[in-house]
Amino acid sequence: MLLAKWLLRNNYVVVGFGRRSSVLARTDLRPLFEQITLAFGDLCDPVSIADAVQHHQPGEIYNLAAQSAPGLSWARSVETGEVTGMGAHRLFEAVRRFKPESRIYQASSSEMFGDVLESPQNELTPFNPSNPYAAAKVYAHQIAHIYRRSFGMFIACGILFNHEGPLRGMQFLTQKITYGAACAKLGIHDSSALNEEGEPIVKAGKLSLGNLDAARDWGCASDYVKAMWRMLQCDQADDFVIGTGRLRTVRNLCEVAYSYVGLHWEDHVISDERFVRPSETGATVADASKARAVLGWSPQTDFESMVGTMIDAHLARLDHAGAGC
Repeated sequence: MLLAKWLLRNNYVVVGFGRRSSVLARTDLRPLFEQITLAFGDLCDPVSIADAVQHHQPGEIYNLAAQSAPGLSWARSVETGEVTGMGAHRLFEAVRRFKPESRIYQASSSEMFGDVLESPQNELTPFNPSNPYAAAKVYAHQIAHIYRRSFGMFIACGILFNHEGPLRGMQFLTQKITYGAACAKLGIHDSSALNEEGEPIVKAGKLSLGNLDAARDWGCASDYVKAMWRMLQCDQADDFVIGTGRLRTVRNLCEVAYSYVGLHWEDHVISDERFVRPSETGATVADASKARAVLGWSPQTDFESMVGTMIDAHLARLDHAGAGC
């Protein structure tokens, strides 16, 4: 949604591509549907991809499609490879055949660095993936390079570090924590929103998380959308690391979130080994100096403001629903 809105503000004709059931289920996107064209298809289906490329002849393509939750990628590892890895490959091949001059943005990921071999990470840091999602992203990233070199295609790869905001799915850590803080503020002891175990995200007044010492570079999604767009305005396709360069732990995130609503996080958060990943990604932190130099990009939203915006969105939704969810 953020990317579509940015493109519309810049006078683009926007075509959205996705599975019919998934797209139409997004009630939050319905106001946007009046401003864009929808093309239904699936990155597991090369025919639907080719049809969309042939029919719409896009000048720019932004491939954000993925089974994008690293934790869930363990439960759906084959699907993750098909959509996140092979899906990108199918897209590149369709563009090569039917609109080779299109400029493509490929959403790569900081998860590719995995069990990090050096820190901070830049465009030349070796990949060392530690979950199926990350491995699939590495495949897509390398295939993008192969098509760029072999066929002269314009495929820019944005190696984005964690980018967050109110539109994040509830399966993501930042949304769970900001939702938990909102529930605590409103005195909700058992939420209707469920976690991956089918239990309330907030149960008996407690938010259950995995490894509280896991560390990430968290930034604001609306800032990162502008970096994606700038990559496709360059003279040549290239790779760019996008991140804030600040490393924070899950504990830090909890502290900021619960402090925002005037509470102590230790009273509301517990660590549950069920939510600890089989193999945890290392402390990924971005060196985005190339993006600053070439794209003129830098993050504009500070961490505390980003977290506060997410909590405010949860509070507004919960209040609208009568604080019963």
